[in-house]
Formats: sequence, C-alpha cells, structure tokens
Amino acid sequence: MGKTAFVFPGQGSQRVGMGLHLLEQRPDLKDRYYRTADEILGLPLSRLCWEGPQEALRDTSVTQPAVFLTSIATLDVLRGQGLEPDLVAGHSLGEYTALVGAGVLDWRDALRLVRRRGELMAGVNVQVPGRMAAVIGLDLATVEDLCARAAAGTGQVVEVANDNEPGQVVVSGQESAVERLCADARDAGAVRAIVLEVGAPFHSSLMAGIEEEFAAELAAVELRAPRVPVVSGVTADLLRSVDDIRDCLRRQLTGRVRWTGAVHTLTAAGAGRFVEVGPGNVLSGLCRRIAPDLPVHTTHDARRLAKTVALAGDQLVHSGAAV
Repeated sequence: MGKTAFVFPGQGSQRVGMGLHLLEQRPDLKDRYYRTADEILGLPLSRLCWEGPQEALRDTSVTQPAVFLTSIATLDVLRGQGLEPDLVAGHSLGEYTALVGAGVLDWRDALRLVRRRGELMAGVNVQVPGRMAAVIGLDLATVEDLCARAAAGTGQVVEVANDNEPGQVVVSGQESAVERLCADARDAGAVRAIVLEVGAPFHSSLMAGIEEEFAAELAAVELRAPRVPVVSGVTADLLRSVDDIRDCLRRQLTGRVRWTGAVHTLTAAGAGRFVEVGPGNVLSGLCRRIAPDLPVHTTHDARRLAKTVALAGDQLVHSGAAV
C-alpha cells in the first residue's frame, strides 16, 4: 500500500479557532502545549489561535508560531491514536514541524526559532516593502521569464518564491515589480494573477539581510539525526545530515519553496498516501494535483480528523517510529 507521508502546512493556513477541535478530544493538550507556548514566548498565543482577532493572526511574527503550535498539537493527537509517519515534509514554515516529527528538533526549541524567524521576516518589510502574488495557469519557466522582464522593466526585485504545483507559482519582490509581473502574467494567458495578503516578500533575495542573524539562532539549537526521512522544501531532496538540515533552514529564508519537487521525491521514496497535519487544507489540494493517484487525508476539523484516525486500522500503515 505504500508509505505514509505527513506533510505540514505553512503560513496562509491560519484561521481563528484553529486547534479548538483538538482540545475537545484531548484537553490535556492545553497544558502540554498551549500554556507552555504562552509562557515560552511571553505571548497569549493560545488565545490568538482560538479567538483571534484575524488581524492579529496576519502578523507574521504571530502567524508562524500559531500555525506551528496547532500542527504540533495535531501531530500529538495522531500519534496518540497510533499514527506515525514513514516520511515527512513541510511547506516553508511547516518544515520546522516536520523536523520535530522526525525527532530532529525539540518542539520548544522549534517554537522559539519559528517566533524569531517570523519577527525577522516581518522586519524586512519595514525596510523594503514587498509583496507576494500567486500566478495560476502558467508554467514555471514562463513565470521565471516574466519575472526577469518585470525586474528589468522596473529596476526592482521580483522572483519565483514557491513552485507549489504545475500551474501554480508564487512570486515575491518589491511592489512595482510584483504589480508589473501580475499584469504581464494576465497578458500571457494566466487564469489569475493575484496579490496575496502576506507580511513581507518571503523566499526572495530581499530576505538576505536576516540570514546571518538567523543562522546564529540556528547554531545555538541542538539538532539530532532524523528518525524518519525528511524531504527539504528548499532542495526537494532528502535531508541526510544535521549540517544539511541547518543549511537548508538558513537558505529557506531566501530560497524558493520547491513543493512540486518535494512531493515527487516523497512519492519516489515510496509514499502511498499523504496526511496534512495542522490547520487548513492547502497542502492537501496541492498534493492531489501533483500526485492525483494517491489518497490525501486532512486533520483541520473534528470530522476530518476523526475520519483520518479511523483509517489507522486499514489504510494508514504506520512505521512505529519513536516519538
């Protein structure tokens, strides 16, 4: 039947009320994760997850730890029901949750890193205001060419940030260049080219100024060898050593997310099904379109979580990897 790949979402999957369905099933998670996270960060993160407001959750420095925390709690629920991954991968921010799932990072250390990552990334936008936009209906090579033309025409930066799936590419850069890119993409036949509500030009060279400071944060945290294979969103390849992991987390700030390639690597490594672990269903949709023959399961509400857990006895054959 193939292996089970857990995939973890990134920024953009947040919503007010996320995680409440987990507490209904497992009230102990409140003390184990949510109150602990609040104390570690000195931030009412649990309240922001459950009650919002939405505007607060759009703040990158809040969004990233909020999505991470919800995903970690979801992972605990699945493991409590005997579901273990054979492979893991995460989309951008989600790579930190994947590394926790693979035993590389302690979740508390990952939480601190994610919070600092979000603060640094949000700070870039203060100095160099930027945008991101999704282009639907054009292939990667065409969007890369349009980026080069828009950059040359405006004298500003615009680059491919996410190769999410064939026909869905996200670009990142300075405002005028992104607006030019969107106009050119529509002229080139894009189904849609829309500016996204994000807090900074993520995954572009505009983030280079924070790489050194974040690398220092990474160097201070203990990483362990993966217990299960981890596929990097930066290289779309398996991460084989602690040094590789640390390097990819640093490069992730400026490098594009190669999600199409990551899913292909998961399937080549034997993945026979995907479980999206955390809020939202963005990755589920992407995985279905990249690997349409494989089943995809989600966990972002009580009904879907229960359905996924119910499959533990027949479809989801877990490896029994150590928690």
